[in-house]
Amino acid sequence: MDIDRPNIEEYLTPDSINNTSHQKLLLRDLLDISPVLTEAAGAIIDDSFTRCFKSNPPERWNWNIYLFPLWCFGVVVRYGILFPVRVLVLTIGWIIFLSSFIPVHFLLKGNDKWRRKLERYLVELICSFFVASWTGVVKYHGPRPSMRPQQVFVANHTSMIDFIVLEQMTAFAVIMQKHPGWVGLLQNTILDSLGCIWFNRTEATDREIAARKLREHIKGSDNNPLLIFPEGTCVNNQYTVMFKKGAFELGCTVCPIAIKYNKIFVDAFWNSRQ
Repeated sequence: MDIDRPNIEEYLTPDSINNTSHQKLLLRDLLDISPVLTEAAGAIIDDSFTRCFKSNPPERWNWNIYLFPLWCFGVVVRYGILFPVRVLVLTIGWIIFLSSFIPVHFLLKGNDKWRRKLERYLVELICSFFVASWTGVVKYHGPRPSMRPQQVFVANHTSMIDFIVLEQMTAFAVIMQKHPGWVGLLQNTILDSLGCIWFNRTEATDREIAARKLREHIKGSDNNPLLIFPEGTCVNNQYTVMFKKGAFELGCTVCPIAIKYNKIFVDAFWNSRQ
């Protein structure tokens, strides 16, 4: 909105304008006159939808002379002690996972039931190692998801780690954008063992194929629970945006999952704009 360009005379009746005045009445003048219109214009600029995608940096607390040494001590502890421990935990997890997943994936191809069961357990294990490397404390409310047909789980989406946090509890199958490179390699090997469904946003036919695979997946009693992030983007965990309706048109039971992060230690929001 350019407040210098619009001519308010175009929106007013001729009787309400003093024809003897040759000066243009601009939108800025009208906003200065009316506090209500000023608040309305501010609400348009700072709307609630834009707030959903704003990163909220933490307030600085190490600004004075007696807190700064504590902050320096915390840096030494975090990067000198905790960080090597986190890397060690994650490295051990990957060694255990790869040394077990590769033989299971290739040697048990003739026994799909046992192969899928073991791969499901190993994916839960590596996700648990990820959460352990963060020293994550996850508190669950309500019943755990179970493998039943005709149900789909929907969750709010804050970050890429949402999948890991949920996967270390239950091996979900997710619908996800197809990626190239090393992410695509993980999708075609590790995540494909969970029954995940891939699509390409640029291909219209992929959407139809993905919708058909979704309906087929929820009918299988032995398939992993299906998890969908219907927001379609990451939101800053303070708000949620409207869910896309595709997850609710499958003709099955919809089970909601709400993920809330404690921002005292970290802000998990993945800001794709940055």
